[in-house]
Amino acid sequence: MKAIVIYDSVFGNTRKIAEAIGKGLATGAEVEVFQISEAKPERLKGLDFLVIGSPTRRFRPTPAITKLLKDLPADSLRGINVAAFDTRVKLSDIKSGFFRFIVDKGGYAASTIAKQLQKKGGILVLPPEGFFVSGEEGPLNDGELERAEKWGMSLIG
Repeated sequence: MKAIVIYDSVFGNTRKIAEAIGKGLATGAEVEVFQISEAKPERLKGLDFLVIGSPTRRFRPTPAITKLLKDLPADSLRGINVAAFDTRVKLSDIKSGFFRFIVDKGGYAASTIAKQLQKKGGILVLPPEGFFVSGEEGPLNDGELERAEKWGMSLIG
């Protein structure tokens, strides 16, 4: 089985999560993990599994991830298993009630990514997943790398 994890990262946290997911996937698949800037259409040939992740920026994925998803041809993911993840601040860690409300209603990057992957024909194998950082720049919360690796294993298990 061939799997690819594509990510964008602003402060390095999403890269670390992507690598941990890739490590989990590698227990049952041949895996490549690479940044969005390395995502070329030919790398998606013969793919069985595609995982895409982004930090949540203004309630959505980064512009580069959004462009990649938009530029994928219609039905280009037909029959391919897909999954989506993001990095985000835990809702309970947001001090301001107003901002907590805004974030809760605004959403996160992973759900947007998952919808786009399905729209292109992908088969969503698990609900979108969020991994937590402390503050906007991180670091990752304790245990998140281990949780990401387990999530990666569960994608193919």
